[in-house]
Amino acid sequence: MASKAVYTHRDPMLKKRDDFEDILEERRNSSDLRYALRCYTPVLYKGLTPCNASMLKGMVLQSDQIHYVINQVSKETGRATDDIQEEASAILEEMAHCLQISTVRFFAFTLSKVFKSLFRSICVNEEGIQRLQQAIHEHPVVLLPSHRSYMDFLLMSYLLYTYDLALPVIAAGMDFMGMKFVGEMLRMSGAFFIRRSFGGDKLYWAVFSEYVRTILKNGLAPVEFFLEGTRSRTSKSLTPKLGLLNIVMDPFLKGEVFDMNVVPVSISYERILEESLYARELLGVPKPKESTSGLFKARKVLSEDYGSIHVYFGQPVSVRSLAQGKVNRCQFNLLPRHIPRKPGEEIHDFVNDSAYRLVRAQEENMVLKPWVLLASLLLQNHHQNRTAAEGQRRGIALDELTAQALWLRDLSREYGAFLHWPDNTPPSEVVSSSLSLHRGLVRICEGRVQLDVEQAADTAQPQLTITPEEQLLSQAVIILSCVSYRNQALHVFLRPALLASAIHTASSNDKQEVFNSFSFLRNMFSNEFILSPGATVQDFEEACYLLMKTGALQVTQQEVVVTESGLKTVAFLTSMLDPFLQGYQVVCRFLCEEAADSLTEKQFVPAVRKFILKLLLAGRLRYTEVLSSDLQKNALAALLRLGAVQKVKGAEQGTLKINAVMVNSLEDTLGGKLPTQKTVTARL
Repeated sequence: MASKAVYTHRDPMLKKRDDFEDILEERRNSSDLRYALRCYTPVLYKGLTPCNASMLKGMVLQSDQIHYVINQVSKETGRATDDIQEEASAILEEMAHCLQISTVRFFAFTLSKVFKSLFRSICVNEEGIQRLQQAIHEHPVVLLPSHRSYMDFLLMSYLLYTYDLALPVIAAGMDFMGMKFVGEMLRMSGAFFIRRSFGGDKLYWAVFSEYVRTILKNGLAPVEFFLEGTRSRTSKSLTPKLGLLNIVMDPFLKGEVFDMNVVPVSISYERILEESLYARELLGVPKPKESTSGLFKARKVLSEDYGSIHVYFGQPVSVRSLAQGKVNRCQFNLLPRHIPRKPGEEIHDFVNDSAYRLVRAQEENMVLKPWVLLASLLLQNHHQNRTAAEGQRRGIALDELTAQALWLRDLSREYGAFLHWPDNTPPSEVVSSSLSLHRGLVRICEGRVQLDVEQAADTAQPQLTITPEEQLLSQAVIILSCVSYRNQALHVFLRPALLASAIHTASSNDKQEVFNSFSFLRNMFSNEFILSPGATVQDFEEACYLLMKTGALQVTQQEVVVTESGLKTVAFLTSMLDPFLQGYQVVCRFLCEEAADSLTEKQFVPAVRKFILKLLLAGRLRYTEVLSSDLQKNALAALLRLGAVQKVKGAEQGTLKINAVMVNSLEDTLGGKLPTQKTVTARL
């Protein structure tokens, strides 16, 4: 391992980012109707003439691949080919988009009204739009937006319409089809619908992949989908799903197109529309089904202020350059192109590696608002207060919070954060306007600021006496809502925080030992955060470099030592990861102490939630956020990946077999020197 960080060539401070323009400014000053009815003439791939929906369906059903699979299914099942051909046609009818410019204009008009009412501004990097326009003209394009809200794909189409760009075809889940008439409206504005899972259904897979490939290889429209597969309820990026990425890369890998451009898009919300909905979902309060009446009930949302949105169109990434030296495409010459084949290991690694790079690119261009820093500080203060002596004043003085926020602002900029802090406004104003936008989560009393967990308990059910458990859950809604804002900054601090925690848990300052500890934590948390496979040494060097650059660490060939001036930084960073460490520890403890032999994957979350509630009510855990089902599922996924828990073959669906010795030892390693409030059965 190199002793000197060879990382300097990628100093995050040197990243050049584009400026933003607010598109709502023009909407506020001119007619929405004229905007919706204006002349719309998008640039198409190589100046193609657009192809209508029925021509596209014809191309798909006539393709060699569909014929091949129909014959294959007929041989396997003994069904007549006409019968299967009809089924293929029905699948395509259910799936396909059917773009109507009149529907697009209706959305353009309606969304203008909605956006002006909800948001102060929608800021877009116009240089990114120009790059996208060029990319669409040259090669087939795939758009990959981040996914934090239902708003995302409406917003994307709205922006492309605004800038006269070709409207994308968007992969949407079947759940939207269940919404009366809204599903059809979405279909007419470019959505195509796919089942969440279609396992071994060869015909479905063939129709779906041929549909997407036909659009791409003919450059009929940009294809848009969410790499994370679903909305992130926690504002952390989710581990990328590879299914669709495999399909869109296929035309390039098989030499059907010369190149393709993949464009990561980062959408950052200052205030998330679904914030308390997500928090309740993570605590096991069921999510309402997608329904049209739910949409109208959501109208009261329109009177709220949701701050600003920033949309950053990243650099188009050439798939050809991604694949250079990684993939030997000659393997595809051995079989006719239309014969479906499972991707081999080399292709899988290439697609997986590309997916991680693209999610990192999304993360790096996410705009952080001052509130994200305030939420991080207020959460840490909340946890310190919980362990403080009775009678001590709660919260943090407003001027102290401002001073800490400025310290954190400078630190996060050093680490390369894309932070939108209005530098020409006095800091105290920046802080108070952020607190006022999120007043549902904080309270200010006698000049001191704290998370508003008391109010949560009071408003839960004022008439009824509420149980301690209900009170705890309503406080947890506030805490998890704040956590989702803190999580927006996690990618900035993640690697330094892993190093700070590694220094904390390693038993000496020996560099190799700190690296081993870092490597263990990074491996443990690779379901929790976006950590590219095989980049452990690179991440360690990046972390050393950032902590040295800010004077918090001294790194020699043998040792890693925290400096006097670095204590505050290192304490902040370890506190950032502590809830995750404690969450994983508690899951381990639950599996060793409480889990029945017949525990199934389905029973896991409710059972572990019950166990955690009990510990929290007894004051034996420090962090309420370990109640998040996302954290619990990620911990289980990590234990399954490490082989400490296994799925029993042949038993009832998803029964778990626990290797108690291994789970115990993982809990001990995680627990290095981790503070729980009172040690629960200390193990040495």
